[in-house]
Amino acid sequence: MNQENKRNGFIMQGSILAIAGILVRIIGILYRKPLTSIIGDEGNGYYSMAYNIYTIILLLASYSIPSAVSKVIAQRLALREYKNAHRIFQCALIYVVIVGGAASLFTFVFAGVLVDANTVSVLRVFVPTIFFSGLLGVLRGYFQAHQTMIQTSLSQILEQIVNAVVSVFAAWLLIQTAVAGADSTTKAIRGATGSAMGTGAGVLIALLFMYGLYMMNRKQILRKVDADQETHVLSTGEGLRLIVFMVTPFILSTFIYNLSTALNQTIYVRIMLLVKHYTSSEAATMYGIYSGKTVVIVNIPIAIASAMSAAMIPSISGTYATKDVQGTRDEVAAAIQTTMLIAIPAAVGLAVLAKPITALLFPQPESLDTAASLLRASGITVVFYSLSTLTNAVLQGIGQVNRPVIHAAIALVVQTVILVPLLLFTDWNQYCIVFAAIVYSFTMCLLNQRSVRKSLTYRQEYMHTFLLPVLSAAVMGAVAWGSYEACYSLLKSNVISVAVAIVLAVLVYFVMILKTGAVGEAELRKIPKGGSMLRVARKLHLV
Repeated sequence: MNQENKRNGFIMQGSILAIAGILVRIIGILYRKPLTSIIGDEGNGYYSMAYNIYTIILLLASYSIPSAVSKVIAQRLALREYKNAHRIFQCALIYVVIVGGAASLFTFVFAGVLVDANTVSVLRVFVPTIFFSGLLGVLRGYFQAHQTMIQTSLSQILEQIVNAVVSVFAAWLLIQTAVAGADSTTKAIRGATGSAMGTGAGVLIALLFMYGLYMMNRKQILRKVDADQETHVLSTGEGLRLIVFMVTPFILSTFIYNLSTALNQTIYVRIMLLVKHYTSSEAATMYGIYSGKTVVIVNIPIAIASAMSAAMIPSISGTYATKDVQGTRDEVAAAIQTTMLIAIPAAVGLAVLAKPITALLFPQPESLDTAASLLRASGITVVFYSLSTLTNAVLQGIGQVNRPVIHAAIALVVQTVILVPLLLFTDWNQYCIVFAAIVYSFTMCLLNQRSVRKSLTYRQEYMHTFLLPVLSAAVMGAVAWGSYEACYSLLKSNVISVAVAIVLAVLVYFVMILKTGAVGEAELRKIPKGGSMLRVARKLHLV
């Protein structure tokens, strides 16, 4: 396979995972609407507080396993060491059973210390999920190392569908079975607990699905292992040491990178309760508007960067392991350009259609204006988080696993120094968290980009990657806003107006990126259905 085909395959696999990620986020938003109507903003607050702590524990236990496993195994596969690749897979399973079991036990025992009393029961429901997630992560990482993302994509979609169904049903059932006369806070806690059950059910079903796929491919895998003539086969001890030394930097990087969410939550709640004297219910409700609505919407386009990163790590690891530095540079450039072509218009679209989109997805009138305003302010983080997530993957893929750890720590300190006085001396409340997120993600972008440039002697191209997409997105944003306002003034229907605005925005952006030269025929062919889009573009004389 020549280098151009490798890059096209990597972009295609990343695109497959990105499409799955978008579908997962869309399903997440669709079920959040009925779920929020059941558990309310207060219930969303309790769920988010427990989920953020669960995420931190998961980060330490197994969240980084897919990336780490895919990197280590991809390096061995690039060198055709099939026996060692399989041994590493087996050692990764041993690792997650030990670490996942310990993390689950820790969470159950110390739940009362990690969260406040109203959130303890919600956090404890996440305990089995922590254990199952590690096993699921190893299986996903194993398939990703073979540079096929279809299995991971299907499992993610299945996981989210089960999560959606069980979350809504369990939340409704637990609230319905509450003791007669229970207050709104008790019902919110029970609803949040039901939602947490959905998360666990989704992970369990995805694990069973991935295990089934592995067993279907096991004979073919073992045939390659048996045919391998490698003389030095890793022992179990060597494999475990390799996993530990590789996973640990991934864990530290991902942990600190994502720690900002839990830290910001903790700082926010503590200051709201102890300094500004809000009640626990009020603080949870305010935080729930931000975390349960704004963050959920913003995470949809960021999923594309996460998918591209997952596809990038094994590809870059393999390329870099064979000393093909120029090929690595080309893959980095292609991934950044592809991600920015989507992240930039997404940020603009969320900014100009913030209120209509929020009203469509979360129509609760009491918090609509606040949620929309928070979304508008958060739009720019789509670009910064997408780019920083991608450059994290680049540094990890080329073995610079400690750099993201250092950068995340620096960014965390910078944003915390800004967040605390903002919360103490202003009345911005949730907007302080938004501003801290902007500072954090922007700082990560700058530091990561600097390290990538030094490590690969990589020169970032700006015109086609950033400037032309920004120009195209600006025109798109004006059309989206104007068409929404015109349509709504005539029809008074938010659903139809949003649909019309989005369709026109997509068409205008597609025309603009072709007419400005941001995307050429070669780039268009690399994405799923790119050939079909190219034929349409030619018929319209756009290329």
